[in-house]
Amino acid sequence: MGDGGCWPTMDLLRSEEIQLVQLIIPMESAYRAIVYLGELGLFQFKDLNAEKSPFQRTYATQIKRCGEMARKLRFFREQMTKASLSPSIHSERSTDIYIEHLEVKLGELEAELIELNGNNEKLQSTYNELTEYKLVLQKAGEFFNSVESKAAAQQREFEAKNFGEGSIDSPLLFEQEMTTDPSKQVKLGYISGLVSREKSMAFERILFRTTRGNVFLRQSVVDSPVVDPVSGQKIEKNVFVVFYSGERAKQKILKICDAFGANRYPFTDDLGKQFQMISEVSEKLSELKTTIDVGMVHRSNLLQTIGYQFEHWSLLVKKEKSIYHTLNMLSMDVTKKCLVAEGWSPVFAKDQIQNALRRAALDSNSQVGAIFQVLPTKEPPPTFFRTNKFTSAFQEIVDAYGVAKYQEANPGVYTIITFPFLFAVMFGDWGHGICLLLATLYLIIREKKFSSQKLGDITEMTFGGRYVIMMMALFSIYTGLIYNEFFSVPFELFGPSAYGCRDPSCRDAYTVGLIKVRATYPFGVDPKWHGTRSELPFLNSLKMKMSILLGVAQMNLGIIISYYNAKFFGDSINIWYQFVPQMIFLNSLFGYLSLLIIVKWCTGSQADLYHVMIYMFLSPTDDLGENQLFFGQKFIQIVLLLLALVAVPWMLLPKPFLLKKQHQERHQGQSYSLIDSIDDPLEIELHHDSHSHEEFEFSEVFVHQLIHTIEFVLGAVSNTASYLRLWALSLAHSELSSVFYDKVLLLAWGFNNTIVLIVGIIVFICATVGVLLVMETLSAFLHALRLHWVEFQNKFYEGDGYKFCPFSFALLTLEDE
Repeated sequence: MGDGGCWPTMDLLRSEEIQLVQLIIPMESAYRAIVYLGELGLFQFKDLNAEKSPFQRTYATQIKRCGEMARKLRFFREQMTKASLSPSIHSERSTDIYIEHLEVKLGELEAELIELNGNNEKLQSTYNELTEYKLVLQKAGEFFNSVESKAAAQQREFEAKNFGEGSIDSPLLFEQEMTTDPSKQVKLGYISGLVSREKSMAFERILFRTTRGNVFLRQSVVDSPVVDPVSGQKIEKNVFVVFYSGERAKQKILKICDAFGANRYPFTDDLGKQFQMISEVSEKLSELKTTIDVGMVHRSNLLQTIGYQFEHWSLLVKKEKSIYHTLNMLSMDVTKKCLVAEGWSPVFAKDQIQNALRRAALDSNSQVGAIFQVLPTKEPPPTFFRTNKFTSAFQEIVDAYGVAKYQEANPGVYTIITFPFLFAVMFGDWGHGICLLLATLYLIIREKKFSSQKLGDITEMTFGGRYVIMMMALFSIYTGLIYNEFFSVPFELFGPSAYGCRDPSCRDAYTVGLIKVRATYPFGVDPKWHGTRSELPFLNSLKMKMSILLGVAQMNLGIIISYYNAKFFGDSINIWYQFVPQMIFLNSLFGYLSLLIIVKWCTGSQADLYHVMIYMFLSPTDDLGENQLFFGQKFIQIVLLLLALVAVPWMLLPKPFLLKKQHQERHQGQSYSLIDSIDDPLEIELHHDSHSHEEFEFSEVFVHQLIHTIEFVLGAVSNTASYLRLWALSLAHSELSSVFYDKVLLLAWGFNNTIVLIVGIIVFICATVGVLLVMETLSAFLHALRLHWVEFQNKFYEGDGYKFCPFSFALLTLEDE
């Protein structure tokens, strides 16, 4: 950590220095002080009124008012959503508005909108009723007209038949019908209306059963759905006319209509009155339609006006609510007429906070300025890293595992390089890397547009990690060039292959093999390896050994970082009794294996490393024979094995006893002190805290150290084996890519048919994108994530801190209401 000299501070390596601060703010300047601190966004307030309920706090009324304004804004948003309108992204901010004026304005707008909605609902209900009435008049009129015309035709037919035949009975019956007393004729009543089509069968059945068949029902289907006046929903309906006799039947029919939600409308059998009523209803419908349209235009204009200012108003209300919520976290000193605030702030922000407090006092014409003082504390401060749009995604990867302890070494610094590199080891293909790079460059070039839009969950996640994907793509191109794979096809990019055929005709290339005819291929895998019989054994050996080297290197890096953590916090016990034995144990076994791999590569030896490592434990004194790679190897193996055995008790035993001794020395002589000499309440609290954790459970510490030792010893083996996933996934990616190229693209090419070739190309593109660029990318990403979280970070990273969450207006736009 630099102190302002020639070395710059590394913002990501250690979290910013945070201090506990007390602010004493006069009442008259408290509101402006909170506003300016919110604009600054570098102060995290502590709740000093945690024991009080929300209703007991000082500014509960103001928060209630803000909640009411937020409710009105939600109501406006719902109305705009129903009207298919959206709030303007670029809200008008030409005129500043005070929150009191905004409260009045929102109330007026809500009242006007509610009135418009109420009037519109009434008019729409009346319009729907008249529409149904018109349908009843038309359908029932048609029914009555058809019945009357049929009755007249039957009457004429009956008369013609009777007079024409000259029957003896005819004059008598005709005379009897004509001489019947009109007062004794039964007059039928009728009820007309509309009923839902899905209920029409049940409606008819109930009518028949209730009246015992003493009704006549006639229904007519309405072609298009009708808007129901009660529910406001479009429903398919039938027009019905029920004929009945008697008042009791009428009452029963009315109750059934109410039960089935059938809307009844009056109807006359007078043809002249029917036409008059239809014309009157049509007139009223046109008038209502005009009135409703004018009302809807007025409502739409009002909602558009609200939409122009909506985002600005919403942000104002959120700010106001957050200001009073913060003020409620301050304790009030009634006698001194001031508010006391406590919270965390970065050390570098001291001058900025003091300037904000001075400006608040000046703008509010306060006679007294605010007081800024640093408080001593034993409470662990929050963790704060200053990140930018490039480093924030990498920091999120680390924070997803756990937030760093205060000023603990941050793995995010190393993750920027190691994460995309380990991903690329598993995804090595420079053709696929270019595809990923092009996709992420599109997101980066248009990031301003995408950042202002609301994206879906997956798209937003991809956009947030665009710089991580870019680094992954760049490293994939690099490792792809090393593997010499472009969609599984090798290229002689850095010169000709070092191998050639024994026979000029190359007939024996796949039987006898190739010989080295020129200098070694300068960069990466020689292209001639691809397609040969020994390709798979060679790449298997290369990638497996490379995975072990990378794994041991990263685990060593983790242990070395633990040394710098211990040195930073002044913990010499962890340096001598954790860092040193861990380095000895890991490198005595797997560091030595890595050395053997490098020596074997450099010397071209045929030694069996499996045999060497197994018999290093089983028979350390036996002669190595042909497996000896260098002079003195047996002696070195015995020494390393002894060191590994010594390192285990070195890790386990001394640390608990030294911690116990350290605890006893720290608290020796502190049991007695002059309480009268401590006047400051804060010092009394600190003195009390110093005695609150005096108990030292040696058994717990020893068991914890035992678990930690066993975990490290077993983890050294399992973590090294875990890095072999780099080999497995790299091999899988290479083989899948080769299968898609050979069995899809080349197979389609061999048919000499254009249609087959086009289909093959489409299948190849879909398989490459779907499997290799999406599924394999996700798979390699998750495996790289696991290697960082488990194998790398468990060597040094505690991750039990908590984030610095300052009061900031800038964060309000990112949060839901």
